Amino acid sequence: MSSDLAPMSRRAVLSSAGTAVAAGALTACGASTSQAPVSETVATTTVPPGPDAEVVAAAADVPVGSGVFLEGKRLVVTQPTAGDFHAFVAICTHQGCNITDVEDDLIVCRCHGSKFALDGVPVAGPAQKPLKSRPAQMRGTDVVVG
Repeated sequence: MSSDLAPMSRRAVLSSAGTAVAAGALTACGASTSQAPVSETVATTTVPPGPDAEVVAAAADVPVGSGVFLEGKRLVVTQPTAGDFHAFVAICTHQGCNITDVEDDLIVCRCHGSKFALDGVPVAGPAQKPLKSRPAQMRGTDVVVG
């Protein structure tokens, strides 16, 4: 029995197999016409925050006369009076402990008992320096920091 096919090297077989796998993967990654539509989110800010700024919270989530700790951002955002927003790095200026609480009208460090006013100024405890502030403002219904 005679064969008209020339023997293929192992390299040629592996190369052909690799090309077939890659082509299959690219086809699988292509767009499908049966995908559900992606819902669009509408920004509430009137102006995009810019390259060094980000939306960190909805203004409605920051109580007037108090504030919130944003764990994922390591920020404390306060609103001492309606529409007046402040943002601070959530690190105590005493010994660098993480700040995790806002109680009523005070930012509290649990490590050594330092307390800060809603403008970041120390009012009790061993901390002597104000919290490191970040620029904050309301845009639309959002608080933008940066």
